[in-house]
Amino acid sequence: MGCCARNQIGYSCAHNHMPTLDRTLTYRLHALHKLIDRDSQAAYAAHAGLPLSEARCLGAVGAFAPLSVNDLARRANLNKAQASRAAQALVEQALVRKEASATDGRGVVLTLTRKGEQAWQRVMRVIEHRNHEVFGVLSDTERQQFGRLLDRLLERGRARDDDE
Repeated sequence: MGCCARNQIGYSCAHNHMPTLDRTLTYRLHALHKLIDRDSQAAYAAHAGLPLSEARCLGAVGAFAPLSVNDLARRANLNKAQASRAAQALVEQALVRKEASATDGRGVVLTLTRKGEQAWQRVMRVIEHRNHEVFGVLSDTERQQFGRLLDRLLERGRARDDDE
């Protein structure tokens, strides 16, 4: 590779000290995210009968209700339009109840229906299984350490969002 040498984070050239793209953390996190989403999409469809965005929204409503659509988008890591479409689909399937907000005249509040609670349990089992599949390769200590590191990164990212 001429002037480039292999190091712990990939190939680096003496003149620019840049790692190769596939060794950057952001690239690898994105690649892992795509793999997880692909497999999760199939698992949600097979075991909960829901597409990925609807399953994520159902999971968020079940865990954090009552939620506005904006809160749902934030909790399900979707944009507002995606969350709104998924919430409406869940309402149409009688899994989520949509009621007028008592505090916001134009807003709505989302909660689970009885049928939604049962579907939420299925979604949570899929999530638990997927977490085991993805992170089962790590020891308990490694999972705890990885969790703390993710929390720090998420906290920093959210603080930057708040500053903007």
